[in-house]
Amino acid sequence: MGWWVDYFDSSKRYGAPKITELLKQEGKCISERLVGEIMSENGWRSCVSKKFRVCTTDSNHPFDIAPNTLNQKFHVLEPNSVWVTDITYVPCREGRLYLASVMDLYTRKIAGWRLADRMTTDLVLNALEMAYTSHRPAKGLLHHSDRGSQYASEAYRQRLETYGMKASMSRKGNCYDNACIESWHSLLKKEFIYCTKFKTKAQAQQKMFEYIELFYNRKRIHGSLGYVSPIRFEENYYKNLKRMA
Repeated sequence: MGWWVDYFDSSKRYGAPKITELLKQEGKCISERLVGEIMSENGWRSCVSKKFRVCTTDSNHPFDIAPNTLNQKFHVLEPNSVWVTDITYVPCREGRLYLASVMDLYTRKIAGWRLADRMTTDLVLNALEMAYTSHRPAKGLLHHSDRGSQYASEAYRQRLETYGMKASMSRKGNCYDNACIESWHSLLKKEFIYCTKFKTKAQAQQKMFEYIELFYNRKRIHGSLGYVSPIRFEENYYKNLKRMA
């Protein structure tokens, strides 16, 4: 059987449910149970791991806090109308790193990201700049983050204003207000970071690019997107828009 290619193509990140769905998309009829049995017989399993959590939110600062405009309304109707963002810790033998991510809430695509060894305002500004320059969203986009000093800083708020974005921030101590980006970082760690174990910062930078840009955005299927990748979901949206025009 050639379906095992899907397993290795995902760098062993897919378990039986996603492999079964991919087979259905290829027109192959096989039960999830049988897929699971075959994977078990061959010692193939999804590479996921749970580790400790490092706090990356410093909400003890003098900056103004934006209202929680998003208010857990995670169902949006079009791309680039709501972006959510956060910072997460990335372990590396050469020294700790921090990843700032910007996710489009409609497509679940990582629109921008940056990796650095310090959790600074520049880190989140660079991730936002990447997202903005590559997507050029219309003015009025809602930008949601936690209450961290990096996002509440004057420099960041000014950049949002320059880009025509409206700021929204989570309530104090409520991780559910930013659940989608929190979920993304959890996924990133379980199926990629903790399975890879970076030796150097240069390796971490290269592997992060490969995972986000070449695998996650382009290939990784999502149940919430009808089992297609973020980029395919985005393409389908604009194709449907053209048909209706």
